[in-house]
Amino acid sequence: MQVTPHVYRHHIEEDVESFGAMHPGGSNIYFVGSPQDRMAIVDTGEHYRDWTYGILDYHQKLGKPRISCILISHGHGDHVGGLDRIQEATGAPVRCHPKLAPRLEKALGPGVVVKIGDKESIALGGGASVAALYTPGHEDDHICYYLAADSVMFTGDTVLGSSTGTVRHLGEYMRSLELLASYNPARVFPAHGGLVEDGAARIRSYIAHRNEREQQVLAALRKGLADVYDIVDDVYPKDLRRNLREAAARNVRTHLAKLVEEGRVAESEPRYVLK
Repeated sequence: MQVTPHVYRHHIEEDVESFGAMHPGGSNIYFVGSPQDRMAIVDTGEHYRDWTYGILDYHQKLGKPRISCILISHGHGDHVGGLDRIQEATGAPVRCHPKLAPRLEKALGPGVVVKIGDKESIALGGGASVAALYTPGHEDDHICYYLAADSVMFTGDTVLGSSTGTVRHLGEYMRSLELLASYNPARVFPAHGGLVEDGAARIRSYIAHRNEREQQVLAALRKGLADVYDIVDDVYPKDLRRNLREAAARNVRTHLAKLVEEGRVAESEPRYVLK
C-alpha cells in the first residue's frame, strides 16, 4: 500500500510463536520513488520463496517500474535472504555498506554490488532521493536511509516499530540514535513492526529506554548479581517469553560491555562486578 507520496509498503506477517517472535508486527519491504518512473527496493527479506514471490508480485502490482537499485540496511539473513532472486528478477544494482560488500559480491557475482558512502545522496525516482547514513550498533554494516521529501527515516533494525531490538555495540548504537534524532524525521519506517507516525519521538524514546536499562543493570550489579542470566531475571519482566530470553541476555551483555569500556564495571568472565 502507498504510505507517503514516494513510499509503498509491502508488509509480511510472521508467526510470533516461532521465528517471528523477534519481529512482533511482522516485516516490511519498501518500494521508494515513483511507479511511473523508477523505484528502489529497501531490503529483500528472508530467504523463504513465498516472501520473495510476494515482493515480486507487489512489484508487478505497481506496474513493474524499473528498479534503479536495491538498498540494503545490513547483512542479517532476514534482510538479504531473498536478495539473489530479487536482484536476478530486476537486474538492479545492489547498494550496501562497504563492510558488507565482499560477502554480497561473493554471492551475487562481479559488477552487481556498489558500495555506499556515508552521507551519500542516492537518486530514486519521481524527483526523490535518500541520504545514506552509517548507523553501526545493531550491526557494524548498518545503514539507515533518510527520505527528505517525505521526512521519512528508513531505520532497518536500528529503530523498530513494535519492540526494541538487539544491539552488538551499545556505544556505537547510542551515537547512531543521536544521529537519527538530529534529522528530526516526521515518520520512522522500520524493517519490522508498524510504521511510526511520530518518528523523532520514537527515536528519543529509544535513547531514554537504553539509558533506563543501563541504570537497571547497574542497580542489579549493586545488589550483588554478577551472572548475566541473574541480571536478566532481575531487569526483565517475570513473564518474559522463553524464546526471548537469549535476546534479553545479549542485550544485557551489550550494556555490560559498554560499562566495561567506560571503566565503570570490571569483568571476570562470566561475571561482572561494580568497580
